[in-house]
Amino acid sequence: MTMSSFSITPSHIIEYLFCSRYTYFEYVLHIPQNENKYFKVQKGRLVHEKKASENIEYLRKKLGVIDKKINQYLTNDYLRGEVDEVLFFGSGLAAPLDYKFAKYDKKIYDTYKTQLYCYAVLIEENFGVEVNKGFLVYTRSKNKLIEIEIKKQYKQKVKNDAEGVLKIIEGNYFPRATKFKKRCVNCTYRNICIK
Repeated sequence: MTMSSFSITPSHIIEYLFCSRYTYFEYVLHIPQNENKYFKVQKGRLVHEKKASENIEYLRKKLGVIDKKINQYLTNDYLRGEVDEVLFFGSGLAAPLDYKFAKYDKKIYDTYKTQLYCYAVLIEENFGVEVNKGFLVYTRSKNKLIEIEIKKQYKQKVKNDAEGVLKIIEGNYFPRATKFKKRCVNCTYRNICIK
């Protein structure tokens, strides 16, 4: 990827994958979604702040972690994000760990996986270590720990999706709407979107 004047976050990619018109309306036309009003988003931010100050060494020992970095803000030429924890293992590998203010219901949402894939790209480029797995901690299920496999093709997809986001923003490109029309029902932009 080439250097961009716009830096993408995991949230940009998640929105782009949900419907690429989100990207157009919010970042080309500058019509905000006003996500801050949603309780769960605010509560999740509070949980992240609280977890940064808590001692959860038992989780790390369970995983065989030899070193960790907490609340790491990482960036490269096109992507940026703050990883709750970067875990380092004796094998020479690393992994992102992300806290979720959620209950584990035996389903792992694609948005959670995408976020970990983005963090994997950032960790590899910033620390020069391979990442082939990530972890989610479900704080509303007694800190249940879930391991997620991170394959090379998932990291490549992050790069491809980032290029898609940049194409819309830097090229002032109006993309096609999502094929999944159920997503339009509760969309912030449904009243201004051309079907």
